[in-house]
Amino acid sequence: MASDPGKKLFVGPRFRRIRQQLGLSQTQIAEGLGISPSYINLIERNQRPVTAQILLRLAETYDLDLRDLASADEDRFFAELNEIFSDPLFRQIDLPKQELRDLAELCPGVTHSLQRLYAAYTEARRGETMVAAQFADRDEGAGARYEANPIERVRDLIEANRNYFPELETAAEALRDELGVTTSHDLFAALSDRLREKHSTTVRIMPVDVMRETLRRWDRHRRQVLISELVDGSGRVFQLAIQVALAECGPVMEGIVNRAGPLDDTSRRLYRITLANYYAAAVMMPYVPFHSAAEELGYDLQVLGQRFNVGFEQVCHRLTTLQRPNARGVPFFMLRVDNAGNVSKRFSSGTFPFSKFGGTCPLWNVHSTFDTPDRMLQQVVELPDGSRYFSLAQMVRRPAAPYPQPQPRFAIGLGCEIRHAAKLVYAAGLDLEKAQGTPIGVNCRLCERENCSQRAEPPLTRTLILDENTRRVTSFAFSNAREL
Repeated sequence: MASDPGKKLFVGPRFRRIRQQLGLSQTQIAEGLGISPSYINLIERNQRPVTAQILLRLAETYDLDLRDLASADEDRFFAELNEIFSDPLFRQIDLPKQELRDLAELCPGVTHSLQRLYAAYTEARRGETMVAAQFADRDEGAGARYEANPIERVRDLIEANRNYFPELETAAEALRDELGVTTSHDLFAALSDRLREKHSTTVRIMPVDVMRETLRRWDRHRRQVLISELVDGSGRVFQLAIQVALAECGPVMEGIVNRAGPLDDTSRRLYRITLANYYAAAVMMPYVPFHSAAEELGYDLQVLGQRFNVGFEQVCHRLTTLQRPNARGVPFFMLRVDNAGNVSKRFSSGTFPFSKFGGTCPLWNVHSTFDTPDRMLQQVVELPDGSRYFSLAQMVRRPAAPYPQPQPRFAIGLGCEIRHAAKLVYAAGLDLEKAQGTPIGVNCRLCERENCSQRAEPPLTRTLILDENTRRVTSFAFSNAREL
């Protein structure tokens, strides 16, 4: 973003999102910037410009990166719109890319509404008759609301908050101070004592033949937390921390949920569960010591896991939440996939354009980890728009399963923009500027790269070319001209 002190910019929606992500009122941010609350109000309504001087003061006061201010959310919103309008449904609409960018920047709420509407459309189009019936038969008079996909709805809410919830961080830090534990290895006993002394709740590790497919169960009548013997040490601590969240942080979590606006019951429950999980991770890996250790260790995932007595996936997930003003970590993105390519987790504090309506690119080495289960894989990837990312991937196993059930396996992918990779020990000795990037796409239907032997389907924006006399490396050939 330009730093010319005379330059005036109308960036009201962007400024408002930044303020909300910081958890500040208009009065609070006005005090921090030394201007009046009324001027902040006019800026956010695009009735007054924000000068480069104010933006620089904002970045200095709240430890923000001006490059992130310029593009982070807009890039994500633009990627969502581009994916939606690549659908053949809009084939007859000649919509310039610049108009999509303008919409993403000026009207993020419209972008979000379009995404939800398109999600509902795709659910119905795929023949999910129950969802389609719910959409057709909903009782408008009773105030019922249709949510196409609660999982995607909650993911959107997490992204809107940049996967950072300061209220939960504060609550988790307060709990750690009250527990007085000096090492993570003492945390299970401390949480057990907390539940017993403050909530008259006992903790029992139960055999698998009693718990069966359940890993944790709250027995309200006997006031017992039952945890399966299949859960490992860090998992047991995590489950107890979730129980403490449900017992003590209800008002805090409810406030965050209410801030999201109207949600159906399924989405509200899922959001609360997600927030309880967030709190549990913050208890196990308190913000200040975890952020300090991550910076000192060059984000060494294995050592962080050992130091805080947590698993690989827990470390990766926690790293995506380090967005506290004046103490930010590397803005990571993370996903979890199974060996069929299904994405079951997706978090980002950066700008990686995850697809909302498809899988991932098979050329991304996150899929290769199932062939090398004991190795962490590194890769520089490059998207069609030229943006480059540094990626780490490793396979993880979930809690053991009794014979003959297979033990679940997942691949965890963790990455960041190439400009942040120098802070990682895994990039030591690499010339990041000259490193060859593996060309990947968001997914096959949105990727317009030609001659890809891994392509599963042609891009939606191109016309498929079929020739029985020719066999190419790729199964699909398509024209270079965009379909309109």
